[in-house]
This record gives sequence, structure tokens and C-alpha cells, in this order.
Amino acid sequence: METEAKTPFTEHLGELRDRLVRSFIAVGVGFAIAYMFKEKLFQILTAPLVSAMEVDGNARMIFTGLPEAFFTYLKVSLLAGIIVATPVLFYQFWMFVSPGLYRKEKKYLFPVVILSVFFFVLGSSFGYFIVFPYGFQFFLGFATDTIQAMPSMKEYLSFASKMLLAFGFVFELPLVLTFMARMGLVTVPFLKKNRKYALLLFFVGSALITPPDVITQVMMALPLMILYEISILGARIFGRKPIEPTDETDDTDETDEDNTTRADK
Repeated sequence: METEAKTPFTEHLGELRDRLVRSFIAVGVGFAIAYMFKEKLFQILTAPLVSAMEVDGNARMIFTGLPEAFFTYLKVSLLAGIIVATPVLFYQFWMFVSPGLYRKEKKYLFPVVILSVFFFVLGSSFGYFIVFPYGFQFFLGFATDTIQAMPSMKEYLSFASKMLLAFGFVFELPLVLTFMARMGLVTVPFLKKNRKYALLLFFVGSALITPPDVITQVMMALPLMILYEISILGARIFGRKPIEPTDETDDTDETDEDNTTRADK
């Protein structure tokens, strides 16, 4: 009995290990491909900052340590590898949680993987094309005749990668909440009732993830508010429907109660 109880858990850990290995391989392949275009990728990544700096006529970045440029290109390649491997990463994640679904629900896994990639790319694109230009203009606005902005490669990459990944993952909110509703963990009335707490959590989370300025915080919190409403709609459509008691069930319950009463007597 003890061996039978431990075997499913051991198999679960083995499946987790296999899926992590496949995910690391996918990221490694993406990294190897991205490294061949590291300079071009870094140029694309810094384009919003360069455009904002060109207004002042000083569109140049620096590196303060000899190996900084080398390691920055490595990290850019790793970031690109993760983004390229997102279809595999999301597939491995959803396949790992699929045993908790019914057989008829597993047919939705492929569309869910596609939507996961779509929302991640949508979030990262929103951060890159919308948040970055306005955010950089705000930060560079503190430059004066005697104070000049000289961003380094390492600091910019750390900021940009964190922001892109953060926006990519927070845009997964509709899928996560819809999946939780499908599993019966949350309901539409629960989501509606706690809407005000969710909005407060969005602004607090945005303040922790984004830089300490109001603009980027609001630009992350506002899309989350819209995504939360989409999540409620998704939970309404795909959420688990409550099981209505039938007369047969009531009769069975009454019979069970009668049997229990007789047994007690």
C-alpha cells in the first residue's frame, strides 16, 4: 500500500523533470540561433531608447566594464531564446497540468497554447511599442545642460528584459483566471465581488514590477483592468457550470440518511 501511494507522486516528479529538460533544450536552441544575430537583436531592443535620446542629439550608450558588452550580448541572446521558445514552454506547462482536466477538456489544450503565446507576445509588444517610448521620454526629461543621461548596456538590458517579460506574463491573466474557473477554483460571482480588490492588487503589483514612476505603473495597471474584465467573460463562457441537484439525487441522499440512522440505532 505504501509503494502504491508513492508511485504516482514519483511519476509526477519524473514528468516534471522531463518537461523541464525539454524546456531548457528549447531555450538552448533559441539561444544558439539568437546569438548569431546578437548585435542586430540588441539594436532592435534599444531602438525605443535611442529614438528618445535622439531628441537631445546624444543617442549613444556606454559600457563601464571590459566584459560588459560581451555578457550583455549573451543575455540578449538568452532573452531572445526564451521568447522564441515560448510556444514550447507554454506547451510543456499546459501538458503538465492537463492530468487535472477531463478528457473532453483536453481537446482545448492546443488552442490554449496558441492563446498563451498570443497574449505573451501581445503583452511584450505593448511594453515595447507603447510603454517604452513614453517611459524613456519621462526619464530622459530629467536631463539638463549640466546633467546628461548616459545609460549603460548592462543597466538598460536589465530594465528592458524585466519589463518585457513582466508585461508578457501579466497579459496571461485571462487564460489563468479562465482556467481556474474551469477547474472550479473561482466563479464569476467571486470575480465580480472581488473586482475592487483585484484593481487595488493590480496597482500595487504594477508599482512593484515597474520603475517607481506613475506613468509606467498606470500603463501596466490599466491593461490589467481590461484583461480582468475579459477574464470574467471567459469564466462565464468556459467556467465549470454548477451541478443542479435532481430528484433522483435527493432520493438517494434521503435513502443514505435513512440507512445511516438505522445503522446508528
